[in-house]
Amino acid sequence: MTQAKPTASVPRLTAQRKLDLYRATRAPAAPIGELLRQAGVHLDDLREIEQTIESAGLAALKVKGRHGRLPTDVSPERVLQLEQELQEKTTALAELSVAYTLLEKKERRVLPTSPPASGSRRRRSR
Repeated sequence: MTQAKPTASVPRLTAQRKLDLYRATRAPAAPIGELLRQAGVHLDDLREIEQTIESAGLAALKVKGRHGRLPTDVSPERVLQLEQELQEKTTALAELSVAYTLLEKKERRVLPTSPPASGSRRRRSR
């Protein structure tokens, strides 16, 4: 954002001042040109401020929306159910990891130790 050099009559454009400028320009009969001159910014700067504020507001609303809320009370039964599911998934992952490791070992025994000249890996026929 291009910003005019701060002078004695134009205070530094802080986040709060940007928000104040945004709010002032929202009024139906707001003298936008005068407000921009007082703030020492250009119309392009105002458009960038508007876009930033509106996208930040939208993001905040999404976070506070229905899907972003955490449950306020969790019953002990639900905690036990979730712990059981976690244990089952952990066990399944461990079993898959063992099976994958055994499969890799088996493939290493079947495949030749040096790759073919073409660089592609081929399986030996059994």
